[in-house]
Amino acid sequence: MSEDPRKNMSREERLAAKLRENLRRRKAQARAAGSLARDSDAANATESLPNPVRES
Repeated sequence: MSEDPRKNMSREERLAAKLRENLRRRKAQARAAGSLARDSDAANATESLPNPVRES
């Protein structure tokens, strides 16, 4: 009885919906990649710092 709403959409509406879906997915991937890069950069920065010379 209830039809899939996507079947009633025009081609342009379907394409617009797919584009929005794709944009959301790509933004999420970019945010995830950005947070991984920041975490990696922070870890590398602390690991690469020289040890301070302590005078006794």
